[in-house]
Amino acid sequence: MVSAEDGEIRDGMQIDWDVPIPMDDGLVLRADVFRPPRAGRFPVLLSYGPYAKGLAFQDGYPSAWQRMIAEHPDVAHGSSNLYQSWEVVDPEKWVRHGYACVRVDSRGAGRSPGFIDPFSPRETKDLYHCIEWAGAQPWSNGKVGLNGISYYGMNQWHVATLQPPHLAAMCVWEGSADWYRDMTHHGGILSTFWGNWYDMQVKTVQHGLGERGPRSRATGALACGDETFADAELAKNRCDFGADILAHPLDDDYHRARSPAWEKITTPLLSAANWGGQGLHPRGNFEGFARAAAKDKWLEAHGLEHWTHFYTDYGRLLQKRFFDHFLKGEKNGWERQPRVQLQVRHVDRFVERHENEWPIARTQWTKLHLHPTAHKLDPEPATAAADIAYDGLGDGVTFVSAPLDEETEITGPLAAKLFVSSSTADADLFLVFRVFTPDLREAVFMGAIDPHTPVAQGWLRASHRRLDPRLSTKYRPYHTHDEKQPLKPGEIAELDIEIWPTSIVVPAGHRLALTVRGRDYEWQKTSGARLSNFKNELLGCGPFLHDDPRDRPAEVFGGKVTLHMGPRHPSYILLPVVPPKA
Repeated sequence: MVSAEDGEIRDGMQIDWDVPIPMDDGLVLRADVFRPPRAGRFPVLLSYGPYAKGLAFQDGYPSAWQRMIAEHPDVAHGSSNLYQSWEVVDPEKWVRHGYACVRVDSRGAGRSPGFIDPFSPRETKDLYHCIEWAGAQPWSNGKVGLNGISYYGMNQWHVATLQPPHLAAMCVWEGSADWYRDMTHHGGILSTFWGNWYDMQVKTVQHGLGERGPRSRATGALACGDETFADAELAKNRCDFGADILAHPLDDDYHRARSPAWEKITTPLLSAANWGGQGLHPRGNFEGFARAAAKDKWLEAHGLEHWTHFYTDYGRLLQKRFFDHFLKGEKNGWERQPRVQLQVRHVDRFVERHENEWPIARTQWTKLHLHPTAHKLDPEPATAAADIAYDGLGDGVTFVSAPLDEETEITGPLAAKLFVSSSTADADLFLVFRVFTPDLREAVFMGAIDPHTPVAQGWLRASHRRLDPRLSTKYRPYHTHDEKQPLKPGEIAELDIEIWPTSIVVPAGHRLALTVRGRDYEWQKTSGARLSNFKNELLGCGPFLHDDPRDRPAEVFGGKVTLHMGPRHPSYILLPVVPPKA
């Protein structure tokens, strides 16, 4: 067994285990360093996060790993896979190309002591110090890149706001950014994901689990520290994450301290989004590309599970070209890389295409109006006024278009305008943009988490309808979420609702649909689909649910909700229809 702070050469790498990195408050974090086994100065790829650097992907997330290598054998090819860890790079595939890879256990997780408070300013400051430490090591060329999925992408937006001098490039792979809008409150509605995530993926690798925690398959060392703490001691060393989020229902200082300042992000970046990541993984990547102040920035968007393409040759080689250019100074053609690379989604495949901007400049913004008669979507506005009521906590109502005359691409952000009243003081609206085959079977997709993901989703709590006029556009309503404007029972309110970006090429003969619901989308009542790291069965929204009764009490949200349509209340969905390139 290799002990802490030992080093060795194996599998073509110089590996130093549990390297100490001191923080400004005296705490010492622990990192594993993988680098070429020769003298020299190398660019650094660094990650900082709570999933325990010593926990193998195969052990911590077995169902995800098995599916990935079965369907994408290039992931496992060319590596011993001994050093694979969840959502960070495989060092065997990077060290051979002259990179040093540094994995840091975040404060309070894995082999790093301290108090766990995910995404907190303290964590962001830690990551800053880790970057600066890595940039000053004798084996470093002084250029540090950040790379990783999800958590390891989200905190990149945050630390880039601090502008660490040694940070030279970052690849944010499916990393949300806005702690309120992308992550904890969709349209102002509490997402229960984070409390469950904390239980399943963070507490299970907390520092101090010791003998009760996992061991590293690479070294045999205890992945969560050599000491074994009692449950009471562990509880003292972590925040009550779900309760903290619940206690902040508006976008206040708590959320803003965990969100980026876009005007301060100047680091060259590659932002990679997932069309099927509704609930967590696409919005921040599109916002980051559009709003970050960096002049050198690129956007990529893809499908499938959110971990898959980070590891496939497609994703890894894209990342490598980016980092080779910015960390090694190679003239490898990246300087000619189009700003936007899309895996445009069809019902049965993806087709790569390059664009120069986002949203796509030639987009034809197209309204489909809600018609109360026959519950249809139509290009022409409704000429007669009518209302439709549904249970405020129920399945709602669906509006369906006529069959499409021709193949139609819908790629970009969507929005809806609805006129709503409620019998109570509030209402939660769950919008689902859907596609149906000619025989009215719904087309769903392998999403970032869920195998039966609809085309697009959006959310809004009616009392959060206030818009920020500086940031709102016709295709992306931007809500302030800083005050509540209760509904007056029976009084009509105008709502502009953001629907997260998507891509789908809809075949001729298929139909488009918009469902307005009072609760989370369900593909069907049971699916049998589960992943080892989530509590719930996957029914269409993955783990990104909005079912906490403390946030959605029936007496407030369980009334009758009425949609108003007609000439005085022109309700519609706005679609980004993209014509072929000329």
